[in-house]
Amino acid sequence: MSVGKPSSAPPSSPMFSLRGSLITLAVFTLLSLAYFSLNFSVSSPPPPSVTATVDRPVVRQEKTSDSNPSPEEEEEEFSDIYHSPEVFWLNYAEMERKFKVYIYPDGDPNTFYQTPRKLTGKYSSEGYFFQNIREGRFRTEDPDQAQLFFIPISCHKMRGKGTSYENMTIIVQNYVESLIAKYPYWNRTLGADHFFVTCHDVGVRATEGLPLLVKNSIRVVCSPSYDVGFIPHKDVALPQVLQPFALPAGGNDVENRTTLGFWAGHRNSKIRVILARVWENDTELYILNNRINRAEGNLLYQKKFYTTKFCICPGGSQVNSARPMDSIHYGCIPVILSNYYDLPFNDILDWRKFSVILTEKDVYQLKQILKAIPYSEFLTLHKNLVKVQKHFQWNSPPIKYDAFHMVMYDLWLRHHVIKY
Repeated sequence: MSVGKPSSAPPSSPMFSLRGSLITLAVFTLLSLAYFSLNFSVSSPPPPSVTATVDRPVVRQEKTSDSNPSPEEEEEEFSDIYHSPEVFWLNYAEMERKFKVYIYPDGDPNTFYQTPRKLTGKYSSEGYFFQNIREGRFRTEDPDQAQLFFIPISCHKMRGKGTSYENMTIIVQNYVESLIAKYPYWNRTLGADHFFVTCHDVGVRATEGLPLLVKNSIRVVCSPSYDVGFIPHKDVALPQVLQPFALPAGGNDVENRTTLGFWAGHRNSKIRVILARVWENDTELYILNNRINRAEGNLLYQKKFYTTKFCICPGGSQVNSARPMDSIHYGCIPVILSNYYDLPFNDILDWRKFSVILTEKDVYQLKQILKAIPYSEFLTLHKNLVKVQKHFQWNSPPIKYDAFHMVMYDLWLRHHVIKY
């Protein structure tokens, strides 16, 4: 071989040719698989194991500029006033479909509330419930379809006839014992799936002599004080509403609310005595020792709610009063001043989103506490307060999400824990 002459390339072997073909084929196969996999993922739904999860959140449609709000969007708007919005919407819908209540048809006319005597005053919530339960969708004539049984005791009606507390207790006892003897339903749970409704102190005093009724059945009462035997996980706090409201509900009227705080009432409790003594001469808190008559003075009492930011709600002879509901209706932020108060719908609504919750010892720093609340927080509280107004309004006939339906929802929640 001569120097400087380039050597010739070795001849190609069959083995190199075969390896190149295999590599080319492998690359082509991988590209094909990737292509078909991409098409499959776009056009095919995910397998059932992915979509059928147990607690999958509800998918909400996006709102378009030319469409009306959907029910889901309306629910989302109000979601910040509830503890668990999704749970509330789902359970409420199930309640409307399934909940049935049987009303016992028997009883002395003094106990069977045929027609409310009146739908005004401090017992009006009781009257509205008795009327609504007959007007609404929840009543059934078939006790075998019922989840709960309503004992229609009207202690207020008995009181209106001049019956003493002792005689009322005897009448109620005889009536309940007659139901136990005539019907088989009480004995299945010893009354745990039974409930009765009564407002203010009359019903509490008239029924406290019947341990089997108070301890076993569900009490829907306007006096949710623990010192009178109220059991929060069993009983239901009935909102005490004075109907009809004298003036329209308060809305976006925050600019007119120039008074820091307001209360007017009788000194019928220790906390009210302290409240009046400490703050009745203050220039920023409007505290009156005597209540402004609701029916006189050109509705001065009601109109004061419109011009006040925070309405003080101390307990009276009972821990409850109609003042929190008045405050909510007229758009004044309620200031709950109580050591214990199972607020109406407290397991559903987040009261701290639309009210100020204090203990009785806070009365001495009341003005400082209220003045320390930023204006932006006040606006948020007021906005949420307007949202929640519908839940504290009684109607005849009842309407969706009103006070009657909220009480029924509380009862619906409680019936789930009854086993027999």
